Amino acid sequence: MAWGVSAQIRDDDRALRRLLLWAMGLGFAALLGAGIATWSSTQRTQRYAALVDHSYQVRDAIGRFQVTLEESETARRGYLLTGNDQFRQLYRRNADRLDAELNTIESLTLDNAVQTEAAGRIGRVLGELQENRRRSIELAGAGDRAFAVQMFQADGSILRVRAIRARLRVMLAAEEALLDERGADQRASTATFLTALGAAGLLVMVVAGVSFITIFRFTRDLGASRARLQELNDTLEDQVVERTTDLARANEEIQRFAYIVSHDLRSPLVNVMGFTAELEAGQKALAELVDRAEDAAPDIVTDDARFAAREDLPEAIGFIRTSTQKMDRLINAILKLSREGRRTITPEPIDMAALIGGIRDTLQHKLDEIGGTVEVAGILPAIVTDRLAIEQVFANVIENAVKYRHPTRPVRITTSGRQVGGRAIFEIADNGRGIDPRDHQRVFDLFRRSGAQDQPGEGIGLAHVRALTYRLGGTIDVASELGEGATFRINLPLTIDTSGPLA
Repeated sequence: MAWGVSAQIRDDDRALRRLLLWAMGLGFAALLGAGIATWSSTQRTQRYAALVDHSYQVRDAIGRFQVTLEESETARRGYLLTGNDQFRQLYRRNADRLDAELNTIESLTLDNAVQTEAAGRIGRVLGELQENRRRSIELAGAGDRAFAVQMFQADGSILRVRAIRARLRVMLAAEEALLDERGADQRASTATFLTALGAAGLLVMVVAGVSFITIFRFTRDLGASRARLQELNDTLEDQVVERTTDLARANEEIQRFAYIVSHDLRSPLVNVMGFTAELEAGQKALAELVDRAEDAAPDIVTDDARFAAREDLPEAIGFIRTSTQKMDRLINAILKLSREGRRTITPEPIDMAALIGGIRDTLQHKLDEIGGTVEVAGILPAIVTDRLAIEQVFANVIENAVKYRHPTRPVRITTSGRQVGGRAIFEIADNGRGIDPRDHQRVFDLFRRSGAQDQPGEGIGLAHVRALTYRLGGTIDVASELGEGATFRINLPLTIDTSGPLA
């Protein structure tokens, strides 16, 4: 039950993380959208501001030009009427500025073809007007003011001034229209920005609200789940003791059942083996009888009798003997596993390098025959465990590596180890024929073998190894490819816990 509550809490944690990630993603998207909208609006605002400022500059330039034009014309007329030299000086100052101010207008309106054309027309009219003004001023300066006034009335200067004024009014009206248009665009851009910003803000508020509600509900549910978990944890020790007792009882029942079954199977098997021996003796006597009968009276011995005595009965007895021998080995294996399960684990400090050396010594004769080696790489961690069990585990794996060696290369078996936390990890690597990846788990099953069955065995060794490893509080697995050798990895506690149900 506690595991179920813990799993529920973990599921709730994952669900909350997913929901919060979605909420954060939406909030980030909203902020990103608001940022993009702000940047875009700022760019447009800057562009519109620059255009508006440009229109104001054009309008101001036109206004200055118009004032200068009017002042210069007024000064000329004052000089023609009064002959006062101050009017002539004022005229010259303003007349000199007209060309420069017109050039300013032309440079500011280069991006507007209509305004540029209007400024060009003003320039042409201004040139004619400036020429007439210069002649009238010169005549007045020479003392012939009456003729200069007549010339002023006849040279069309008034019409030219009016024409320039009209052109300037058109240009001002065009700039005012541009100002209105750009102002409207800027207001629309600002409205769009405010709308996007408001939508993003609203989305962020919605996301924040959903996140708050979710976290609140999760916190409430989490509190309830943790309270339930604490309640279950309070009774966990009793549950563990109860389950451990049940497990130990079940394990004892399984071992007792295996022992009884294998023991009971042995009785009829012994009878079968005994009667098989009697049948074999009888078959030999019958064969001798057939031989003597064939020598004395060949006509009375039929082909069926001869074939039965010499071939059928020996073959059938051979099959029976082979099957009973195999069954005997299987029953012995089951008894061995059963006895091992009932044996008391006796922990003691184990020098693993010395243990591997002892196994190597027992195999030395075979290794010399095939040119093989068993090596220890580095320093093996020392462990406290059952000596007999751990020796059987390593001996079985190393003997298998020698048995299932590659036919074209000498055996090389290397044992290495390392300590990880409170556990020791040993690796036994060989360069043998390897194991198909599909059979990595199968090889540890009882009576199951992998690859070519060209070596004697019943598929018991690795099953026994796994059972022993489990009893020692460890695990065993294998990594291998066909033709590439195999590496068996044995994971054991540094110190075995003898308080467990299987110890």
